[in-house]
Amino acid sequence: MELEILVTSITIFVLAVFVGVEIITKVPPTLHTPLMSGSNAISGITIAGALISAGADQGPLTTYLGLAALIFATINVVGGFLVTHRMLDMFKRK
Repeated sequence: MELEILVTSITIFVLAVFVGVEIITKVPPTLHTPLMSGSNAISGITIAGALISAGADQGPLTTYLGLAALIFATINVVGGFLVTHRMLDMFKRK
């Protein structure tokens, strides 16, 4: 039973990676920054889930994976805001 769950989880992960790469490579550069701004909301949800996972006290693996997810999602949110801020600075009048 656990092997079936593992195989299903790996299959979903591989398909998600493939779909994500295909979608990102098809996005024109003019739409990349607005999409990056929109993904900050998704990363915010990831941060909330990572905090719950890291603090759930389900074992050391869960805590470490939750901490890693928290770090990566935080980097993504901060990077997204920096890119958005830089883009908005391009449209300011001098």
